[in-house]
Amino acid sequence: MSEKNTIRKMVTVTLLVCLACSVVVSSAAVLLRPIQIANQQLDIRRNLLAAAGLTEPGRSVEEIFAERVIVRVVDLETGQFTDAVDPDTFDQQRASRDAAMSRRLSSAEDKAGLSRRERYSVVYFVQDGDELETIVLPVRGFGLWSTMHGFLALDAQGQEIRGLGFYEHGETPGLGGEIDNPNWRAQWQGKQVFDDQGNVAIRVMKGRADPNSPQYTHQVDGLAGATLTARGVENMMQFWLGENGYQAFLTQLRQGDIQL
Repeated sequence: MSEKNTIRKMVTVTLLVCLACSVVVSSAAVLLRPIQIANQQLDIRRNLLAAAGLTEPGRSVEEIFAERVIVRVVDLETGQFTDAVDPDTFDQQRASRDAAMSRRLSSAEDKAGLSRRERYSVVYFVQDGDELETIVLPVRGFGLWSTMHGFLALDAQGQEIRGLGFYEHGETPGLGGEIDNPNWRAQWQGKQVFDDQGNVAIRVMKGRADPNSPQYTHQVDGLAGATLTARGVENMMQFWLGENGYQAFLTQLRQGDIQL
């Protein structure tokens, strides 16, 4: 056999092996995609329930979610519920990158460092029997290194914080990553987000909040060595609770203009 034929056969075999491997990898990716999506959704729901204080030993996430949580889509411009998108399939992060499903934020508006904000948001309502107990709002904002994605849980009037948790971020472990510290997250519980004039008043301090301050009910301790991450969390709160976030929705909810 000539050297030329040998080389040709080696190249042919190599190409066939590469083709077979690519088919296997592509097929596996397609087949595993629904499982990956289901796992992502389960993880998000787990974090949502944790922010709302709804974890119960011995009960599954899906069981608690189905029993206690009502899901709605809110038009962020009007503050009203909308059927424009399906809450089960709507991807807010993808929508925020779609010019048809979002709007560009001006530099003055963009406190959270998002560039664009989606037109719609999925909102979660936790029921205790027939009574509304907690509202859970998806929030996100840029910290030092990454966009922090989480859930903010409020009482039924949208005034008192019930919990805050993050399910995705890339902040520095031991510094900005302390936003995951249960002790720091626990400080948010019971804090009031609005002042008597209805302005967003929640603040993350540089250092410790002063219990003797008249503003203490709006203040949370800062994160040592992670000033920019802490500022990012505060800016995120300012944005999503303000006029470019959920303000229209929360105002109408408090006025009784929105019914589940």
